Amino acid sequence: MKKMALSAVPLLLALHAPTVLAQAASSYPSKPIRYLVGYTPAGTADMLARAVGQKLHEAWGQQVIVENRPGGGTNIATDMGAKAPPDGYTLFMPTVANAINPTLYAKLNHDLLRDFAFVTNFAKVPGIVVCHPSVPVKNVKELAALARANPNSLRHGSTGIGSPHHLAAEIFKSMTGVKMIHVPYKGSGPAMQDVMGGQVNSLFDQFPSSKQAIDGGKLKAIGVISPRRIPGYDVMTMEEAGMKGFTDEAWYGILAPKGTPADVVAKLNDAVKKLAANAEFRAAIEKVGARPVLSSPADFAAQVKSEIDRMKKLVQDRQIKLDE
Repeated sequence: MKKMALSAVPLLLALHAPTVLAQAASSYPSKPIRYLVGYTPAGTADMLARAVGQKLHEAWGQQVIVENRPGGGTNIATDMGAKAPPDGYTLFMPTVANAINPTLYAKLNHDLLRDFAFVTNFAKVPGIVVCHPSVPVKNVKELAALARANPNSLRHGSTGIGSPHHLAAEIFKSMTGVKMIHVPYKGSGPAMQDVMGGQVNSLFDQFPSSKQAIDGGKLKAIGVISPRRIPGYDVMTMEEAGMKGFTDEAWYGILAPKGTPADVVAKLNDAVKKLAANAEFRAAIEKVGARPVLSSPADFAAQVKSEIDRMKKLVQDRQIKLDE
């Protein structure tokens, strides 16, 4: 009888599990949520994380604490997110860097497609080419001409080797045939400081990070890496400058550790869906230069898989290596 009773325990637990998960989802969130961001404060990722976190806090009454864990090309934060308890109280912000890393790094401690539950994409951001006001160019055509006349004399900053900023510059160099010196930094903030200080000539950045400095005249915007111009700014797109196909937008989303209850994932997705329809939230996102978007968990997973394939080709074609 004792053996029969013990053998029935797993069955009882299995039968009881759906009820437990449903109860967890119905009470979620009942405590603060940690949102891991693999970038330094004050950059695009940080600003967007805080915007969505604040609105979720207002909707739920629970704090969403943005935790900046920069380093390793976002791999430190990604590892933490993958290994966190799958209860919905630790979330991770994926970006295009996470689509680059599987090719750039020979060995990772995580697999983005395997180790996470996809929640949603929530923002897209145009890229921007900026330079110090003293650089004698008005647009990227003139930047290419200046670089062509002075090979390996102009310096462009990025947030690190293999970062989206670096790859954008590599595309520019490939399309124009120019040679420029790459100066990697540990974040958009330090890179921007050196461009504003004149130590570096240009930066391939994301618009929200540079917007305040552009508006204040500390940086000069000369090219938009997006299918469309940025409203309110008289800056041509890369395609308008003759670089056909050079259109891209960075993306930002929400992931949870694999094993997070499906009902919790659905509740998170629904909460962001409501935010996307909220005029105040849309205004907050647009104010920093981003565009609100929304995707289902399945669509977001498919988008990221496609991005991983696309970035693999780019990294291999440009022979980008971490030891360069």
